[in-house]
Amino acid sequence: MPEHVWIWTAQATLPSRRGAHMPCMQEILETLESLGWEGRDLFAVEMALEESLTNAIRHGNRLDESKRVHVECRASRDRFWLRVKDEGNGFRPQLVPDCTADENLECPGGRGLALIKAYMTNVEYNECGNCVTLEKIRSTPTN
Repeated sequence: MPEHVWIWTAQATLPSRRGAHMPCMQEILETLESLGWEGRDLFAVEMALEESLTNAIRHGNRLDESKRVHVECRASRDRFWLRVKDEGNGFRPQLVPDCTADENLECPGGRGLALIKAYMTNVEYNECGNCVTLEKIRSTPTN
């Protein structure tokens, strides 16, 4: 299978403080819009961006401003790829309780991971659990 041709690529390093991800997120969403992304597909990416970036800042690096969040992004008219890596100790995603289970409905954790999994085509974590790679294949046809 031939390698995908990306129209846009970017890298960023973010400080670990609340809201630091917003300019990066805005640039990615504006780029996707310029590539024709809209509706449900654009919303899916927006949700996954918000959750993955804030999780890295808040949970991964624990708002420690001496630590950074490393973001790598690729986009085309029909595909979006994102890697987010924090400098924290990592976690085991399989140990996060299922937030949709009756006994966990009022627990505060796990919703972000569930949203990411629901909205993205592929989600993979590294062995340490401090890096997530997301991919979304656009569902609406491109012209």
